[in-house]
Amino acid sequence: MGLFERLRGDKSPRVAFIGIDGVPYSLLSEHSDRFPNLTAIMEEGSGGAIDSIVPPESSACWPALTTGVNPGETGVYGFQDREVGSYDTYVPMGRDVQATRLWDRVTEAGREASVLNVPVTFPPQRNVQRMVSGFLSPGVDKASHPDELTQTLEDGDYIIDVNAKLGHEDDKSDFIENAHETLDRRYDAFEHYLSADDWDLFFGVFMTTDRVNHFLFKDYERDGENREAFFEFYEQLDEYIGNIREMLPDDVTLVIASDHGFTSLDYEVHCNAWLQEEGLLSFADDDHDELGDIADDATAYSLIPGRFYINLEGREPRGSVPESEYEEVRADLKERLENLEGPDGNTVCERVVEKEAAFRGDHDDIAADLVAIPNHGFDLKSGFSGHDEVFDTGPRNGMHSFDNATLLVDDPDASIEDADLYDIAPTILDLLELEYDRTEFDGASLLKSA
Repeated sequence: MGLFERLRGDKSPRVAFIGIDGVPYSLLSEHSDRFPNLTAIMEEGSGGAIDSIVPPESSACWPALTTGVNPGETGVYGFQDREVGSYDTYVPMGRDVQATRLWDRVTEAGREASVLNVPVTFPPQRNVQRMVSGFLSPGVDKASHPDELTQTLEDGDYIIDVNAKLGHEDDKSDFIENAHETLDRRYDAFEHYLSADDWDLFFGVFMTTDRVNHFLFKDYERDGENREAFFEFYEQLDEYIGNIREMLPDDVTLVIASDHGFTSLDYEVHCNAWLQEEGLLSFADDDHDELGDIADDATAYSLIPGRFYINLEGREPRGSVPESEYEEVRADLKERLENLEGPDGNTVCERVVEKEAAFRGDHDDIAADLVAIPNHGFDLKSGFSGHDEVFDTGPRNGMHSFDNATLLVDDPDASIEDADLYDIAPTILDLLELEYDRTEFDGASLLKSA
């Protein structure tokens, strides 16, 4: 048992959650010889593939994972969201998450939570034990609280995120080196605070996995020149997770999860360029680079990833589609998306989801009317300038997938079948033996005894 438990005399169980952003379950399950520590958790505890959410994009996924509810409740739908009643867009941050996070529930119960590098948490909350914000945060000094944490991270040369621009180079050597350095510094910080043993919930995320996948995943799947470098990175991750598992006291359950899966990328699909080709989108003039530049007669527009909006009268400031025609226009757009084919003759969209099937809650007023879930190989982009062609390629060779996300629980009492991202939060609360109303969540606990 850990020193903290002995000192406090508290027998309440604890949880250490380690996020491995974007890691597909098949990568781990098909290479057990290369990942002995992760394999041991699967064999001695529970493990399986789970579904992500609609849309499977990290900025939407992490708020959903940490609250157990859909974007209609969290209020965060993606990397870029639209203001209500406006064409203005913004990048969602921690304060935009409208649902209750796991660590807030822990804190409200009089227990302690350490939160390290979770996406969509900037600025860091001051009501938890300690927090350093993740993805899109500025320097450590502004992204961490309290001062003791800031000093420790700065002394350890902590890196919030990989330098993704290095991945744009043909030679990936510098990118791979930076990815390892980021992983190493993240592990150092995790080890330091896991060893402090003064928390009830430890919630830390390795996001470097997502970055490596974006630039090296096709090398892995299709035997590219960086395949061995890809495996070496993941073998180091496996070693670090093995170390973490070994250091945890007996009263702590280790949970490991990714927020979405991954697959090889063949074509980037520029959705607004496609809408232009279809005659559904036009711009006020040739100088356009944002949503507000669309023309008054535009029928539809898109925001990443694969979210499509009808330019609806009474909802959009310059809506051109009368409400009486909404269902007909949306059905037409859905059919066009379902029939869209790539240069290779493959269907671009695996399915197209209507808003009411994916989103519900107090914050569904900015939900997309349709969300396209792409087939493997197609990555849906939605910029407002610089792309005349619908299909092209870029520096990335890996993309997110809705299926094949990872969930491992170092407890054989968990049943990971037909599970999704929404099930993680109530499962963790059950492991912590914290009470909650089951109707608060879109998922359910995966513990057999729950």
